[in-house]
Amino acid sequence: MTTIRRFCCDDLLRFSSVNLDHLTETFNMSFYMTYMARWPDYFHAAVSPGDRVMGYIMGKVEGQGESWHGHVTAVSVATEFRRQKLAKKLMNLLEEISDKMDKAYFVDLFVRASNMPAIRMYEKPPHD
Repeated sequence: MTTIRRFCCDDLLRFSSVNLDHLTETFNMSFYMTYMARWPDYFHAAVSPGDRVMGYIMGKVEGQGESWHGHVTAVSVATEFRRQKLAKKLMNLLEEISDKMDKAYFVDLFVRASNMPAIRMYEKPPHD
């Protein structure tokens, strides 16, 4: 069973397998720690039984006025845990947090144009 919880300092020592993918941006430790300190509600890990990090999402809230929004800085799932909708669950959580906690108008992120599976996942069906 997968648990989604806040990312913690110990996770920094255990999440390298998630960042092995060539599409995942990897940052230095101080960058991750800044996000944990400034936007802890926007930094979550998906963990397996035994507390293995399966994936994570890291984001923040930014902007002013009508451009006040949640921003996804990174979302990644380890190769062996893909196709289980973990990234979608993490994205939905960040969207919910930015709406309920910070009254953000939208959530944005940047995706490499070559990452078609991610682009398809992020596209929302049009509302009727």
